[in-house]
Parts: sequence; structure tokens; C-alpha cells
Amino acid sequence: MTAVRSSSDPLAQLLRGEWIDPDSGAATGIDIAAIAIEDNLRGCEAALVSELGLGRRLAVVSDAVTHEVMGARVEQALAKLARVDSIVLPRNPHADLPTANAVRAQSVAADALIAVGSGTINDLAKYAAACDAKPYAVFATAPSMNGYTSANAAITVAGHKKSLPATLARGVFLDLAILCAAPPRMIRAGLGDSLCRATAQVDWLLSNRLRDTAYRSAPFALLEADESALLDAPEALVDGEPDAMRALARTLVLSGIGMTLCGGSYPASQGEHLISHYLDMRATNGPPMLHGEQVAVATLTMARIQEAMLEAPPPVLRATRVDERALKTHFGDDVGAACWRDFAPKRLDDAQAAALTERAAEHWETLRRTARTVRIPAERLASIMQRAGGPVQAADLNIDAATWDGAVRHARFLRDRFTFLDLADDAGILSAAHLR
Repeated sequence: MTAVRSSSDPLAQLLRGEWIDPDSGAATGIDIAAIAIEDNLRGCEAALVSELGLGRRLAVVSDAVTHEVMGARVEQALAKLARVDSIVLPRNPHADLPTANAVRAQSVAADALIAVGSGTINDLAKYAAACDAKPYAVFATAPSMNGYTSANAAITVAGHKKSLPATLARGVFLDLAILCAAPPRMIRAGLGDSLCRATAQVDWLLSNRLRDTAYRSAPFALLEADESALLDAPEALVDGEPDAMRALARTLVLSGIGMTLCGGSYPASQGEHLISHYLDMRATNGPPMLHGEQVAVATLTMARIQEAMLEAPPPVLRATRVDERALKTHFGDDVGAACWRDFAPKRLDDAQAAALTERAAEHWETLRRTARTVRIPAERLASIMQRAGGPVQAADLNIDAATWDGAVRHARFLRDRFTFLDLADDAGILSAAHLR
């Protein structure tokens, strides 16, 4: 059962293994057996899962909120075809290693896991499934992020948020009636997580041009039609219009598939996600922020940095001043050491800075021209979020300017991904660029 619009729909073609990859020209598929995006899935749960062949004992993973929204209903339906182990986590669980291990312990006798939730529940279930070599499927309860169809999970390990290998869902099921009834904040978060396509693509192009990292156009080709429909009418999302929700659901599903095709989160997670990850790692006990809300504001920051640099002459880079001791001082010994392992390959000495400056000068006009065709101006990105009632500045997230500036300045140290955060910092203009 797959909700697709026509035989030429890229989602239908991927499920059949017939989508033509623009990078290779070869027919391409995805190792997901079923994707359903339907107006209502009530009464279909058992039939959907039975087609996946997941076994006779299923662990259904939800939290106190998502269990009430959909989890109890899924458990009741699946009890007709398998023994069900109900794993209900407390409200607002954390996607960290101890919680993932708790899920593993409670699902030890199960043949497969069924996630009923959104970001955190999905990450915990697919990571636990991967650790125990079990299949999993997911019933989405909110259109808040793009990880339903990706094979990686954002898990915090000893205070360091990491993107870890995870099990690709066997089935992905989105009930539009449930998604439309999700809290408006979660709907706006999904929009925010979708906006970053533009800045992530420009960051990835930068890394490809200056550091010869692999780059693919396939994940972005998948999104073209649905992204346009989504961004042209963001108000319709919070008004509960089913067609708008379908566009968001498809965008999130196809974005996750793009990550899977690339073997990593590169097309959907670059500088803007590093800023969000840093905020997660440094969070206090204040009101929790949704991932997509942080990504929305961070996307605007990245768009301003990219625009400021691409409108200027090629940057002149200098040797990186930060060393391992500085990272340990800022992050603590353990997290600082882990950050150093990821960051060290990007660190420039004098000769490397001179060579990268020369390479930037050589490729700058081509990069500027290519980026112009794929980026969305910061002003339009802000308008889209404002029209949906979403956050556009740090203050909207109850984050003060100093904390946000610290996140922008330190986010580059979290991962080996080369973005405009690295380029701006090594050019000595990071703060000026993002405050533009």
C-alpha cells in the first residue's frame, strides 16, 4: 500500500526500483518495502505491518504522549497478528545512549521494533534495532523531521551528539489525519527542517569544490516538485489543509530517502544542523526546543553567512588557531577529545591555508554561479517561516544573542563536515557574516 500520485511519481519509481538517478543514469530503488501516506490509516495498521514479514513478536515503542495519540491504537491492531510488547517511555525522552539501551533491554525478546512517534522515538527505535540486527517500521505521529526514511540516527553519546548508523525502516506509515492534528509547533518544525535543503546544498557544493568531497544531485532532484508546492503556501500547513500536509510529508520522506541514497546525511544536514546540535549539547533545564525550530533559525543564519561570502571576493584564509586544548577547555575533556578527532582533519596550517585560499580563488566564480541556482535568499526563507508563524531569530527560541553567537562560532568543531562555518571562521569573518 503506497500513497503515490502516478506511475511517474519519484516515490513510486523508487519503491519499484525504477527511478533514474540523474548522477549515474541508472535505475535506482530504495530498500523500504512500503511507504503509505494516506488521508487516514485507521483500521489499516495490521494489514500494513503484516505485509512486512517482521515476525511473531513485536515491540511497539512510544512515549507517554505518542502512545495516547496513536500507540495504543497500533498496539491493539497489531495484537491480532503478533504478540506485542508495549514499551512506553516517559514524556519527552532523550535520544541518548542510556535510553537506547533501555529500549534494547525491553525489546530483547522481540523479532522487530515498531516506532510510534516522531524524531526522538524514531531515532531510538531504529538505533536499537540496528544494535540488535532487527528490522523496524514506523508510524509517524508528527511531520516534524525528515528521519523516517533515513538510515542514520541522532544519538547523544557521553554528551556528544552524533549521527550514527541505524536500521532503515522496512515500512514507513504516515496518517495525514494524525499529522494534521499534531501540535502547530511540530508542524512548523517540519517546515523548518525542510527549509535547510538550500543551505545544506550550498555547504555541500562548497566542500565538493574546495575539498573534493563527493557530491550528488540526486537527493535534490527528488525534492523539486514537492518543495515548490510546500514553500509557496506555508500558511496552509497550520490551517490544516490536507494537500499542504501531504506536500510536507512527501518532502520529509523524500529528503530522508535522499540521505539514504547518499549513504549519509550530507544533503540535509550541514552547518545549520551543526548549530542545532551544539545547542542540544549545551542545553540547560529550560523549556525544550524542537529540532526543526532550531534548524529553521540556524538555516537563516547559514543563508546570511553564505550570501555575505558569495557576494564578496574570494576569501583569504589563515591558519586555524584552535587546538585540542582549547576544545577540551570549552567542551570538557571527553567531549573535547571527541570533537578534536572530528575537527582535526579540517584544521589548516599556514601552507594549507595558502593552498585553500588559492583553490577558493580558482573556483569562486563557478561556486557563486552554481550556488545562485540552488539557494533560497535568507529574506524569502524568513518570510516562509513567518507566514507559518514559526521562529526566525534566536529570541523566538528564548535563546539570548550571546548563546546563539557561541553556537555559531563553536558548531564547526562538532563534526568533520566542511561548511561555510569553517570557511568564514578561517577567513576571520564568521561573527560579522552571520550578524549581517
